[in-house]
Parts: sequence; C-alpha cells; structure tokens
Amino acid sequence: MVRFSIQLFGITVFAIAMIWVVGSGEAVQSNASSEPVYWADTIQIDLTGKKNESDEIKSPKEKRDSFFRDIKKLSQVAFNIRNHYMEEVDTEEIIKAGIRGMLSDLDRFSVLMEPRSYDALMESTQGKYEGLGMVIDSRDDRIVIISPIEGSPADRRGLRAGDIIWKIEDTETKGMRTSEASKLMRGTAGTSINLTIKRTGIDELMEFEVNRAVIELKSVNYSGIVPGTDIGYVRLSKFAEETSHELREAISELNDQNVSALIFDLRSNGGGLLDQAIETAELFLEKGREVVYTKGKYADTERHFYSKREPIFPDKPIIVLVDEGTASASEIVAGAIQDWDRGLIIGSDTYGKGLVQQIFPVSNDRDLRLKLTTAKYYVPSGRSIQRPDRQNKGSHKSKTMMTKMKTAIP
Repeated sequence: MVRFSIQLFGITVFAIAMIWVVGSGEAVQSNASSEPVYWADTIQIDLTGKKNESDEIKSPKEKRDSFFRDIKKLSQVAFNIRNHYMEEVDTEEIIKAGIRGMLSDLDRFSVLMEPRSYDALMESTQGKYEGLGMVIDSRDDRIVIISPIEGSPADRRGLRAGDIIWKIEDTETKGMRTSEASKLMRGTAGTSINLTIKRTGIDELMEFEVNRAVIELKSVNYSGIVPGTDIGYVRLSKFAEETSHELREAISELNDQNVSALIFDLRSNGGGLLDQAIETAELFLEKGREVVYTKGKYADTERHFYSKREPIFPDKPIIVLVDEGTASASEIVAGAIQDWDRGLIIGSDTYGKGLVQQIFPVSNDRDLRLKLTTAKYYVPSGRSIQRPDRQNKGSHKSKTMMTKMKTAIP
C-alpha cells in the first residue's frame, strides 16, 4: 500500500507538471473546425445536484481509477483559468483557494498553513513571542478565547476561557480567521490594544484595554504546597518541548518535602505535543500501562502508546482539576489517570478535542504546509476523546454527543 501510494503521488505530480508546461490535450474543442461556443443567458444552473441513489458503489480499483480522473479535473480547471480567464489571475492564490476548498468539507483542524500560522504553531511549543498571551479559536463565525496563558497580560486583565472577542480595536471579528485575529493582536511589547468582549451571562459587551508583553512559554506555572497542609499542588498550562522535564523537577521537589497527595491542575490547558502527554502520564502510572492509542482509516494506522519508565509519584492520591478549556493532550493525561483508577477527576466537562494532526509540506520551499487530521485519540478504556460538535468546520449542528470525560463537582 505504501509503495503504491508513493508511485501514485509521483505519477500525479508528473502529470500535473506536464499539464502546466505543455498544456492539456483536452483544452480544445472536440471538433477542430468548430467555433468556440459562448453563453449570454441567465439560466440558473443547479450547482448542488447530487448523484442518483441508484449510482453503483465503486470497487477499490474503480476508486483508484477515479482518483486519477479527478486529479485531471483539478489540473484542467487550473489550466483553463490560467489561460482563458478574461483577466490576469494570481495562479498561486487560486491554487491555495483550491486546496482550501478541498479541506472545507473535512474537520475544522485540517487546514492549509502559511508561514505566519506555522510559526505561531511552533511558538506554542517553544520559545517566546510578543503579544497578549492567550489561545484562541474560530467558532460559530467568531473568535473565542480557549484559555489565557497563566500570568500573561490577558490573564492579569481578567479575560476568561469562553469569552468571545467581538471586536479587535474597531474591527469586527465576524467571519474572521484565527490567523487574522492573531496578527491584529500581536505587536511590540509595551503597546496596548482594545478588545470588545461578549461574556456568557452578561448582556452588555465588555471593554478591555490590554498591554502587550513578552510571553514566556513555560509549562509549569506554579508548584508548591497548599498552605496549612502537606498536599502538593502543580499547575500545568500546556504540553511543550520541556513539559515533562519541568514537571519531573517540580514533582521531585514536592517528593523531597514528603507531600501526602497531589493536586494536578490542568484547567485551561489546551494541550500540545503528544510525546509530552505520554511522558507526563508516565510520572503517575505503572511502567507498561497504556496511556493512549490512535486509530485512523486503515488497520495499520492504529498505534498504542505505553508508559516506558517507572513513575516518580506512583501511589499517593492524585486529584486532577479540569474545565471546558482542558483539551487534547490534557484530556489524554486525565483520561489515562482516570481509566487506571490512579486519581479522581474534578471539574466541568472537558473540551473534547481528540483528533491527531500531522504536518505535511505542500511546496518544495516549505512556504505552505498542510495540517491534516490523520487519526483519533482513544483513552485506554476505548473511549474517544473527540466530541462530534467540535469537529465540523461549519456551525456545530451535531445532535449526538460522544462520551465526555467523567467529572465530579467539588
């Protein structure tokens, strides 16, 4: 299958290249002596027509043959636009538009990434940047705060998970992409920006002036002992390259102080790197325990991930705090702890983001990258983390709900 896919990709690239260089043999009228046919009418054409239900189901071989034909359709349209459209067009932009069109019917996390959005993704797992310090997402045609970064200007100013950013300065966010909102809110440290916020339970819009700052992207924002007790507390804000190292140091220090239990705070933790989620779970689970598994389209895409090291906090009680901003890698850790009866999960229902993304280069210069969902996450008991209403690119109309993370209300 892999060899066939490689051959298929190579042939497709070669075919497209040939069409762009020498043109397509089907780009002319079937009758060489005929004049081109032009239309000047207002007939409405049904562009939403679907195939008849009686259309036969294609065999695997027919699907492969159809794939070649469909690729040819794409290249044919691009060729005709470039050579026959009434005005000059930016071919790079129409190709990008075509790619986005292909992604539009997929899940909301499969996107075409240009350099700015890719750099922003990399910043979330390493380094630092200048801005407000919060994770945002586009939902229901608006920009929503997923979680403010602990200690950031957004956090200190009182912005909350779930707040809807109604305006950025005087610009409405309706229909705005996440990358556009991020670009508007970033800027030189020390400068300020005005945000108009819609908050659940409050009728009036709220105005916030937030000062930009250098955002240090640490994972462990605080660790210590709850005053008057011997109970340890660790606040983890994200899963980045150094997360497990920072967390191991924090818990080791608490062990040296002989804590009797641990409160592990994953509230508003939007996730991050899968390997760091696994290494985090290793700190609490017995060696050899399954942490998570992924399952894609084909059987050979199923992968199981296990704890490979002895835990440093193996048997003392653990309380894991979660909320609606607890997502992805955070849900993997909380789910593994819950499924192995290693701790108690307390809080509200978690976000429900259980899709695996991989990044593929689209161009040789890596100017464009494809972030594509390739599988789903499942916790050891077999529950899918993904909630269907978090998956679609459009409005969330799904009436069925996947099993959520079980929680207790304190």
